[in-house]
Amino acid sequence: MTSMIKTGVLMAALTAVFMVAGQVLGGSNGMVFALVMALGMNFFAYWFSDKVVLKMSGAREATAAEAPELHQLVANLAGRANLPMPKVYIIHKDTPNAFATGRNPNHAAVAVTTGLMHILKKDELEGVMAHELAHIKNRDILISTIAATMAGAISYMASMAQWAMIFGGGRSNDDDGGGGGMIGNIAMMILAPLGASLIQMAISRSREYQADATGAAICGHPRSLASALQQLENYNRRGPMDVNPATAQMYIVNPLGGGRLAGLFSTHPPMQERIKRLTAL
Repeated sequence: MTSMIKTGVLMAALTAVFMVAGQVLGGSNGMVFALVMALGMNFFAYWFSDKVVLKMSGAREATAAEAPELHQLVANLAGRANLPMPKVYIIHKDTPNAFATGRNPNHAAVAVTTGLMHILKKDELEGVMAHELAHIKNRDILISTIAATMAGAISYMASMAQWAMIFGGGRSNDDDGGGGGMIGNIAMMILAPLGASLIQMAISRSREYQADATGAAICGHPRSLASALQQLENYNRRGPMDVNPATAQMYIVNPLGGGRLAGLFSTHPPMQERIKRLTAL
């Protein structure tokens, strides 16, 4: 399944979730309103989701004068990968991590934390940035960016259901609004966040394996990337980042750390398996 087909499927899923939520919260009128809202959201997500994700992450664009070594490193790797130079962003957080975003290689950006630049050796940093450029080269940044935006939007539906209950949303289906009443609102409060998690998990874990392999080919040092991944995993377990959970699947390693059913609901494949595959290269 191509990236564009997956993107279309996710956009359709967003529309369906909004329409169901609209039906629960406001009956037939609510469903029509939700359809219009979803269509607008789809348009917005395609063109502006990367900017939303960068803002949610607290990333700030860094010029070549501000971060010359990082810019030069990314430029060299982009040249090897036959990619346009992406914009470079920095997140002022001590925990090392990184992600890529954008709708296509010509409108792409990479973001790194200050901790990443301070902790890793040059060859390890090259491995991480090569991994992020691999996401751009493999054209899966659009789907991951939209998935993050969608997850945040669906979670917002749970808040809408909660406020609907507070301000008279506990009526039955027979009331004028035709909504789902209290039971429907409670269901939305529970199922909407679950739906957000499922959408993130729908982004195949195989894209991380593929980005690892492509990134290793770009930088030429599979073991350097493996070493970097292990360090990032350890740091993020000890000190998880304060990020919006909707954006967690975009990072090279899970920024929320381990534990709390991480194995079941993690959007990232097992780290030891990633390292094993890299060392085998």
